Amino acid sequence: MPFPLLLFIVIPFIEIMLILRVSDQIGGLYTILLVLGTAVLGINLLKRQGFSTLMRFQERLQRGEIPAQEILEGMMIAFAGALLLTPGFLTDTIGFSLLFPPIRRAIAQRTLKSGKFMFMGGMQGGAGFQQGPTYGPQGDTFDGEFRNETRPNSTLEDKDRE
Repeated sequence: MPFPLLLFIVIPFIEIMLILRVSDQIGGLYTILLVLGTAVLGINLLKRQGFSTLMRFQERLQRGEIPAQEILEGMMIAFAGALLLTPGFLTDTIGFSLLFPPIRRAIAQRTLKSGKFMFMGGMQGGAGFQQGPTYGPQGDTFDGEFRNETRPNSTLEDKDRE
């Protein structure tokens, strides 16, 4: 069974079990209020953390740096938002942990160091992103034209005419 399909089966089962356990302890109404309260609190934290990450993203762009850390953190914040809107305690716990800046930054730094996240593009004069991948710290991407040296005055356009 594929892993994502397994998650779609296991996580809702765990969530239902946790909600039933909590409702046995504190009552059904309080459980519903707790689930709704965590969603409201989570959305407020989500806005604040998202805005903070966006500001750091823009600061890095203005300095001419690639904001890879902020891009990863932004993706994690979006994922945390989806988890917080999903009713349940397990998903809320994971979502809140991703909204906690030290945890989120540590995960992003570890992901960047592992090389499992490939950032396409590089900075061009601090003004924007260049097209295509950039390889290595020197950026070994070349742009040029082709000319057939075996035939004088031959260019790429000449070959198209033949």
